[in-house]
Amino acid sequence: MIIEVFEKVKKPMTPEEVWEKAVEFSFDKKLKSSGKTPAATLGARLYVDAKEKGEKSTFVQVSKRPSRFILRSLNISGTEIKKEIEKKENLELKQNNESSFNERDLHPLLVKYVYSNPHFNCYTKTIYQENSVKRVKGANEWLHPDLVGVYFPFKDYSKETMKLQTSLNVNSIKLFSFEMKKHIDYSNLRQYFFQAVSNSSWANEGYLVCLKIDEDPNFKNELQRLSNAFGIGVIKLNTESISESEIICNARYNENIDWDTLERLSEDNPDFNKFISDLTEDIALGKVKSSYDKVIPDDKLENYLKEKNIIY
Repeated sequence: MIIEVFEKVKKPMTPEEVWEKAVEFSFDKKLKSSGKTPAATLGARLYVDAKEKGEKSTFVQVSKRPSRFILRSLNISGTEIKKEIEKKENLELKQNNESSFNERDLHPLLVKYVYSNPHFNCYTKTIYQENSVKRVKGANEWLHPDLVGVYFPFKDYSKETMKLQTSLNVNSIKLFSFEMKKHIDYSNLRQYFFQAVSNSSWANEGYLVCLKIDEDPNFKNELQRLSNAFGIGVIKLNTESISESEIICNARYNENIDWDTLERLSEDNPDFNKFISDLTEDIALGKVKSSYDKVIPDDKLENYLKEKNIIY
């Protein structure tokens, strides 16, 4: 299928572009199954073939960031490939410049995903860093998460079970921290990752959330290595179907909440202070009565994406 796409398009493409063309030409129908992440599977096939077979590979990798491939049999010269890549990159740059959405515009997508996803089932609240107490430059850097979340067990457990948990000093409530980014690749991985590490110590689980992730297997291995070492999870949002967003790396559950950082956040930021106050009140009542970030209904989500020009 990959070969047929290249023979028809005759241009260097990323794995995602190859899959998009396969769907466009209906070549994907020749597959018995495409799986949940066909572009990633296709990319892995290209990487492995090019890496293990070298000059005998059917494909040639012509760029690394982003990774693009071409069919070796097309015999495109290095100059032509370079021109084609530059043309493609200029187009992508133009599209990105035209796409004026910012990280905060992505918040409603995450809010919707974690509200309905069974791993989270949580209520979220956006933390506006600009509302924080002004301190010496750098004092509040990497202190505030973009969103915070809480899972309440009220719907999952009866009042009797909840009372028993209280008697046994067992807590089913979970606190989440989310750091939002538009995309992550080698150029920003460590900055973004350790920003998430820094501002999530107060929570049970911390996540780095993005819309686009470099599909290079080596990059994903490095991302997984950092996740294993520091316990930060990674979520990739899917604008076409929010429910199909993925937890790329699982977060490590942290039982020891950093109470000093939680206190500092409560003192410095009124949004975080309100979040703590609201969830404390809801816990005492045994039901959710406080106001958290609104979940966009399905019928309004598409209009929201168009309004914000979220094109990834």
